[in-house]
Amino acid sequence: MNLVERAKNILLTPAKEWEVIKGENLTIADMFTKYAMILAAIPAVAGFIGYVVIGVSFGFGTFRMPFSTALIWAILTYILSLGGIFLLAFIIDTLAPTFGCTKDLTAAVKIVVFSYTAAWVAGILNIIPALAILVSLASIYSLYLMYMGMQKIKDVPKDKMMGYFVVTIIAAIVVFFIIGFLVSRVAFGSMAGLAGLSVF
Repeated sequence: MNLVERAKNILLTPAKEWEVIKGENLTIADMFTKYAMILAAIPAVAGFIGYVVIGVSFGFGTFRMPFSTALIWAILTYILSLGGIFLLAFIIDTLAPTFGCTKDLTAAVKIVVFSYTAAWVAGILNIIPALAILVSLASIYSLYLMYMGMQKIKDVPKDKMMGYFVVTIIAAIVVFFIIGFLVSRVAFGSMAGLAGLSVF
């Protein structure tokens, strides 16, 4: 599996690439060490640089996050996002029988890891905090990729596909909301919001 080719193909020709992915004999370890652990670093590293070097402008000044706070934020964002990917895959797999599919954790990890490519690649925009909204839009494309992946990899019955996907979206929102809360709580502590930023 070539990381660059896989990322390009899943973003530009997802229908074809999901067919390729379905036939690949990948392990969960392969998908994490050779793909997810590399791409998941993009938004964390870019965000670290963006918050420390570029900062956030509010019209009356530019706020930059202290180095140590940003480093903690980046490390936690990276580690917990990978944990969230696995947890979401576990949830998808656990729910599979309810929606007429066979349990297969490796297949579920395929779906989540490769569908998150769009959000991870777009994470480079975190280097300019003002562009964070574009990362959110890329996350919507990741959900579309996940929908396609669930159809191709899990072979979900058509009459149950939408219900399965909606439950998956709800699970994803809950998982990553909790992760965001934990990262903010630990990284910023009682400083909350702008109180943890330095003004230049």
